[in-house]
Amino acid sequence: MKICVYGAGAIGGYLAAELALAGHEVSAIVRGTHLDAIRENGLKLIIEGKEKVARIAASSNSSDFGPQDYVICTLKAHQSHESAEQFRPLLGPDTALVTAMNGIPWWYFYKEGGRFDGRHLESVDSGARQWTKIGPERAIGCVVDPACEVIAPGVIEHHEFKRFTIGEPDGTRSERVKTLSDVLTGANFEAPIRDQIRWNVWLKLWGNVCFNPISALTHATLDRITTEPGLRQLCKQMMHEAKAVTEAMGINIPEDMIDRRLAAAGSVVGHKMSMLQDLERHRSMEIDALVTAVQELGRLTGVPTPAIDVVLALVQECGRQAGLYGTPA
Repeated sequence: MKICVYGAGAIGGYLAAELALAGHEVSAIVRGTHLDAIRENGLKLIIEGKEKVARIAASSNSSDFGPQDYVICTLKAHQSHESAEQFRPLLGPDTALVTAMNGIPWWYFYKEGGRFDGRHLESVDSGARQWTKIGPERAIGCVVDPACEVIAPGVIEHHEFKRFTIGEPDGTRSERVKTLSDVLTGANFEAPIRDQIRWNVWLKLWGNVCFNPISALTHATLDRITTEPGLRQLCKQMMHEAKAVTEAMGINIPEDMIDRRLAAAGSVVGHKMSMLQDLERHRSMEIDALVTAVQELGRLTGVPTPAIDVVLALVQECGRQAGLYGTPA
């Protein structure tokens, strides 16, 4: 199986290493010192203190690799949008694109079956760039659970979880999604197929829509955000607003999932959310797919999102002032 991991950072590197070690023909699009280290020493993966090394083809140029069976995109949403043209050399007639990214995916309304079927979201795919250049018919949804970290160039450390939940946008159990599940399972991952992958997207987003921007604004760790009374109440308000948007989109997730998400998050002591990590490490901040898209969908469906609106305005300006989002006024 020919598989290209586009953006082999923490999650992408974890995927690429395990897939290569399972015997697949794996290539990776990666840049900088991470690329140099992978070329020289291989891609090192550390799990429970044990190191293993995968030799993979790596390049910063997608033209170095031909059409693939699967392309797994692990870029941030805005990076995927910026790179849309660069996916083309990897795409053959039957190539599937697995969107292993956080937030609302750019293909969200492809074969969604509701009143907005076929619509593109400006917040995550401005000008329908990915919709046009990649094509939503290639997309397989993927919700990422593993926690990994690039601890040095070319070295990935896996901390916990190994589940990648996947599903077709139209809910069918296609041959390509079943094959993908088998491939991932054979590489030591958990890869359940879901008939309603958007349900899983929203469930994870209920946490990301509040935990991430609040962490960037306060520099608080996840356990602090979910236990300090004022911050916890703000999280609950934002999650309830996201729940209302979710229901307006025809997806029903039980009310008790809010308290369950908060309890689970509160048990993770000392964890910094990705948006705060990006701010501290001066990397571009992933705001739009996690927060702006929820606001856009709220306006599209007529659902008010007052708390989300305020937090979004604050974190966008935080990002602008740091030079990590948009352009300062």
